[in-house]
Amino acid sequence: MRLLHWLPGRLLSAIIVLLGASILIFAAVRSLPGDFAQIVLGPLSNEEQREQLRQSFGFDRSLPEQYLLWLGNATRGDFGLSLASQQPVLDELASRLPVTALLAGMAMLVTIAIGIPLGVYAGTHASTGRGSAAARIVSTIGISFPEFVLGCLVVFLFSRFDLGLSVGAFTSPTTDFGRGVVSLLLPALVLSVFCVAATARTTRDAVIGVLVEPHIAASVARGEPKGFIIRHHVLRNALIPVLTLTATITAYLLGGAVIVERVFNVPGIGSYLVLALDRRDYTVIQAGVLLATAVFVIASLLIDVLTGLVDPRVSVAKKGRGA
Repeated sequence: MRLLHWLPGRLLSAIIVLLGASILIFAAVRSLPGDFAQIVLGPLSNEEQREQLRQSFGFDRSLPEQYLLWLGNATRGDFGLSLASQQPVLDELASRLPVTALLAGMAMLVTIAIGIPLGVYAGTHASTGRGSAAARIVSTIGISFPEFVLGCLVVFLFSRFDLGLSVGAFTSPTTDFGRGVVSLLLPALVLSVFCVAATARTTRDAVIGVLVEPHIAASVARGEPKGFIIRHHVLRNALIPVLTLTATITAYLLGGAVIVERVFNVPGIGSYLVLALDRRDYTVIQAGVLLATAVFVIASLLIDVLTGLVDPRVSVAKKGRGA
């Protein structure tokens, strides 16, 4: 029940964050170099033609007017038409959302399946054996290796040699889910490298911190098995920082999808936003970035709720701060 006391305040904070983000997104998009009218009409067009095109899209109005009109329509689910294709932006994003969602979901599954066990192993063997050192080396390399470089290397290797998976043979998950998963396997693995490394390092540090707590020593003194102690005492207490990291990983997956989709030629939201940037398609860029921001804010809110359920002390602390 304590969770219900601070949740309304957290919801209000999320709305304020989204409102502030919408202002920043709108201002940043409109400050991009280049003129949409000139890009569409070409360098041989005259100023009168370009001005007519600006008026047809409402770009002749003041920026505050344009922002309020866009925000009002966005709150009703209307993000306007793509300036390039003249199709509803929401439909364009919705058609590409399953691809990006599946890619990010696969990367998250890989992160959880590898990062947490690796971090637990490294934390429980921090003072003995070479396994902990190997885990630290793997996490360090994963954090420092750029996605773009790793993606290009994977594309080269799997294009040059027959390694069992093909590059570029994309299948939409809405058409054939099984083949769609296989076609996204390499991009998902590349996207998850940093997340696995960051999760493993965070889990390792959290496990080491829990292992020195007095109740762990008491469990050992009672003769409880090591596996039982790790599952019932260590993991639950070490889960809080890992859950907090999940919100950051969600944002990273959304940003990393832009690079990975471009490298592997995956027709998701990320590659669509890159194309919109080249075209100066303001409505698409604004809607895409706002959608990514909303996903991150919602993920952060869910992580706060889960954290409060796992450790009620967190919700009490947030209530005390008036959050």
